[in-house]
Amino acid sequence: MASSADGFDPERAGRRFDAILVDIDHSPENFLHPSHASLYSAEGLAKVANHLRPDGVFALWSNDPPDDAFSETLSRAFVAAQAHVVTFYNPVQDREATNTVYVARKRLAA
Repeated sequence: MASSADGFDPERAGRRFDAILVDIDHSPENFLHPSHASLYSAEGLAKVANHLRPDGVFALWSNDPPDDAFSETLSRAFVAAQAHVVTFYNPVQDREATNTVYVARKRLAA
């Protein structure tokens, strides 16, 4: 859907969003399906940005520590991009766990 001009809402093609929140793979380097790889490229992220309103936010959950190469790719598609480490108690593993949440903001309209 990210690479489609129609976007994420089949009822309203081309609809723009204030935020797009993604949790589909283990990380930008560890996909659940090979077809997801294009999402993490500069071109794929630019397509996601096209579905956001000006100043909209894209966020991506990752099971891995922050990845500098992905942060750099993200910063080419968005005006601001940061990786945040989130620590939480994981009751399944009965221990603290850490994940990364990447947050990026789309450029304002010119």
